[in-house]
Amino acid sequence: MKNILFLCTGNSCRSQMAEGFARALRGDVLAAYSAGVEKHGMNPRAVAVMAEAGVDISGQSSKLVSELPDVAFDYVVTLCGSAHDLCPFFPGPVKKVHVGFEDPPALAAGAASEEEALGHYRRVRDAIREFVAGLPESLDK
Repeated sequence: MKNILFLCTGNSCRSQMAEGFARALRGDVLAAYSAGVEKHGMNPRAVAVMAEAGVDISGQSSKLVSELPDVAFDYVVTLCGSAHDLCPFFPGPVKKVHVGFEDPPALAAGAASEEEALGHYRRVRDAIREFVAGLPESLDK
């Protein structure tokens, strides 16, 4: 079992989606965690679109790296530029990988309707699901 941390700025959306998909799709080979360099709380639209995809992340919580249990991570995956730039130091032989995804809240900010806003979340959700489905093999290339 490999330990993987998904790191984003606020740990409210993208990293939460990645953690949820990793547990649902790759829980046999990955122990998944998520955290942020800041704490923004859970994004309700992210929770809603993940539920549409059959993954319940409503029990997850927004947290800082310092709030995680003392885990030796095999992989740290940053999902946004800010988290990549501010990624804290992780001791040991951790493999750090940056895989950027667009920010659904920013994309949805100018949406004319709730359905249009959710469309942005769904598109990013589906891209994250595709990425997570290839883990951990895609990180070892």
